[in-house]
Amino acid sequence: MTRLLVFDSGVGGLSVASEIRRALAQAEMIYVADDAGFPYGEWEDAALTERVVALVTELIGRYRPDSVVIACNTASTLVLPPLRARFEVPFVGTVPAIKPAAERTRSGVVAVLGTYGTIRRDYTRALIEQFAKDCHVRLVGSGNLAPLAEQHMRGEPVEDAAILAEIAPAFVAIDGRRTDIVSLACTHFPFLLPQFERLAPWPVDWIDPAPAIARRVATVVGEAAAGPGGGEAMLTSGKPWPAALLPRLATLGLAPGAA
Repeated sequence: MTRLLVFDSGVGGLSVASEIRRALAQAEMIYVADDAGFPYGEWEDAALTERVVALVTELIGRYRPDSVVIACNTASTLVLPPLRARFEVPFVGTVPAIKPAAERTRSGVVAVLGTYGTIRRDYTRALIEQFAKDCHVRLVGSGNLAPLAEQHMRGEPVEDAAILAEIAPAFVAIDGRRTDIVSLACTHFPFLLPQFERLAPWPVDWIDPAPAIARRVATVVGEAAAGPGGGEAMLTSGKPWPAALLPRLATLGLAPGAA
């Protein structure tokens, strides 16, 4: 049986897990949300690296996965090099979708919407330099959208004004050209996509990284070995999963538990 470890700071990585399940229906999936450390966006780099590497090291020792998916932009831009240096197991990360944004834009004006941690990384700027030098790239950091997405996923109301305040800076007009692509550089954000589309000042294409991540996982592990699928979903805090999320876990075949 193919076993995958999917790790995120919270429950946003379920957007990635859903796409992986579509691509690899027979794989066993261990989903771990580090809700005890959430949100990651405002952690200091060294402290976050130490935490994530320690957690993933413990999880690899416990579950012996065939591949590890870091379903978090903020963590991926920091921890992939030390993890790959330590382990032979293949890692699939999540990084800002700047290359596809640059390839798809018609106006040449794109935005990258992520946590402050992702937006300030040298890694993100290197992607812009490599793939989007000819574009105007607006980097938009938010410390509120990931918590708002978690709030929404727990079935709690989220005010339109709170969401609009976070996405508005992504919409810019320069010399008669306007933003036409927004790259969602946080796996939490796709869960708010219907609200983004409804509240946007004008229509844009929103890039959700989850399908591309799932394709990469399928390439890395190949066709999943025959198995029943299923797996577990765990919270590092030891708290019970919110009732509103249990149907989503059931759809993925994941039994709720605590790490």
